Amino acid sequence: MRQLGYKHIINLSLLFLLTALTIVGCGLARPLPKPEIPETTVILDSAGNVIDTLFEENRIVISDDKIPALMRQALVAVEDERFYQHHGFDLNGIARAIYRNVRAWDVVEGGSTLTQQLAKNLYLTHERTFTRKVKEALLTVELERTYTKTEILNMYLNLVYFGRGAYGIEVASRRYFGKNAEDLTLEEAATLAALPRAPSYYDPFKRPEKVKTRRNFVLNKMVELNFISAEQADATKEKPLKLASLEVEDKAPYFVQEVIGQLSQKLPEESIYRGGLKVYTTLDLRMQESAQQAVKEVLAEQDPQLQAALAAIDPATGYVKALVGGRNFEESQFNRATQARRQPGSSMKPFLYAAAIDRGYTQATTIRCEPVEYPLPSGEVYKPEDYGDEPYHYREFTLLEALQHSDNVVAVRLNYLMGPEALVQEAKNMGITTPLQPYLSLALGSIGLTPLELARGYATLAAGGIKTDPIFIKKVVGEEDDVILEHKPKRAVALSKSTAYLVTNMMESVLEPGGTASNLRQYLTRPAAGKTGTTDKYRDAWFAGFTPQLSTAVYVGFDDQSRSIWLPGGRVAGPIWAKFMAKAMENQPVKAFSVPNNIVKIDICLDSGLRATQYCPRVKTMSFIKGTEPKQFDNTHDPSRNWNNSSSDKEQKRNPGQGKKQNGLLDWLQRLRNMY
Repeated sequence: MRQLGYKHIINLSLLFLLTALTIVGCGLARPLPKPEIPETTVILDSAGNVIDTLFEENRIVISDDKIPALMRQALVAVEDERFYQHHGFDLNGIARAIYRNVRAWDVVEGGSTLTQQLAKNLYLTHERTFTRKVKEALLTVELERTYTKTEILNMYLNLVYFGRGAYGIEVASRRYFGKNAEDLTLEEAATLAALPRAPSYYDPFKRPEKVKTRRNFVLNKMVELNFISAEQADATKEKPLKLASLEVEDKAPYFVQEVIGQLSQKLPEESIYRGGLKVYTTLDLRMQESAQQAVKEVLAEQDPQLQAALAAIDPATGYVKALVGGRNFEESQFNRATQARRQPGSSMKPFLYAAAIDRGYTQATTIRCEPVEYPLPSGEVYKPEDYGDEPYHYREFTLLEALQHSDNVVAVRLNYLMGPEALVQEAKNMGITTPLQPYLSLALGSIGLTPLELARGYATLAAGGIKTDPIFIKKVVGEEDDVILEHKPKRAVALSKSTAYLVTNMMESVLEPGGTASNLRQYLTRPAAGKTGTTDKYRDAWFAGFTPQLSTAVYVGFDDQSRSIWLPGGRVAGPIWAKFMAKAMENQPVKAFSVPNNIVKIDICLDSGLRATQYCPRVKTMSFIKGTEPKQFDNTHDPSRNWNNSSSDKEQKRNPGQGKKQNGLLDWLQRLRNMY
């Protein structure tokens, strides 16, 4: 132990001699190498709010005008009181250190100035060798020759470690006091100046009393150097140590995860974590908070293993405004919003009806819901059924009413009449990127999609038929404010305005009385369109929908796909969607969906799909492209006409097999007509 201390004293003595020689020969010093200071990359939302940071060392370099004079004075007072008098080496300090170390026969005090510490931290390692000390001396001289005292102090404050993962004064200020460095008060500046000497020992959260004692020591030193008055110091010493909350909340972890993944495809890792980039994203933090809150509220009383995902897109730009990939990021980093492909159930139907409208069908086209069979290439027979106690309604449905009630049999028959390839192509045109197979069951969502895909597909309807690519990152800016990456909206026409409106208008009925999601109107009152989705045995629940300004898809289900929720989409995914949309849109103007000039609205008798008369018991106002509206009136309900009132529905119930064969033939004839 004594021998070790002796060696350290010899080294300090040699350093003293070396310092003198260096000062004499300072003209031999080489130009300073460019310092490499790892900076934190900052991820920002669409309004410039910080979402998260990426770093090797958590550091945000700030300019000279952002560092208060009080902070510089506090640091000088406690770390290098002769800083403004010396030229890099404090000979008095070195002599004092040697004297105290000799008396203690160990290294109890160092003689390094702030400039020497800066030279070591900027350019060198922390190894204790004579060679390193020579380099440090030469670099110290050159730093003093190149920079002003204020610049040296500011570089030091941007570089030094303050504990708790905080490098530099800006991050330290935010970490300990929840504010920017430029807003630091005297007591806060003195507290931060107390930390670099021993950040772990003077941890404010663990040892507040020790930190307060050292803070007061800093204040006394500031008085000695005439930086502040004794009265200021005394008043400040009486103030308690007020720290920011230790908890750090992840604001949008799944969104950030996606952003990092996209950055990694374009930039080297060193640039991402050391380059001090500014990543401007499309996220709206207020909407994100609303999304996370909606998921939390609805799932609070559900099974703890039940998961949810949400994706929200601006239809006009493709900007992803909110993203929830799961219930708890700490427990599971699997991003269900972008990676989990689950069967969307009936939320696939809007793509089917868009294909139908494009091929000449109208909202008033009628298709019967009754038993029907389709032989498959495998030799099996496909028999679509509806949910509920009665698998068939044994009556005609207009297409609008079939979507409103989510009738499965009508959807499959429509898919058969058009040919399943029509649905595959329409979904692809509207933004579905998952490869789809032309199965009849595709109309009922038999192939897995992600919530982001579904939100994008629905956004095409919200935007009047214009498809946009989802965008997470608007631009990435480097240290010199140069734009490294930039993504601008990419738009393409997928549907005519008329088709987009007619399908949207049909989806509005889902939220109206009688629709499968009418219960959601208690949360959301503005114009909106949507569709529920529930898969076999209630394994997965969906709701997707939109206003003119925002398209959102919500999925709820277990990661263990053998488990069932036993709740339909409108009852569990729907409330998440509606609560989120209501909160997300509360500051947005209320807009109705734009009606194209070639659209006409006519009252239709739901029993026949013909024009309604005053005698029709069930009437619905429907929209048509001008020229495609029905011309014939439904007179079957006119009491003055002598009609045979026998019920075809009752007849079919007595002999369903006959109706099945007859309508199977009609389906075939209708499909043949569509082909030619």
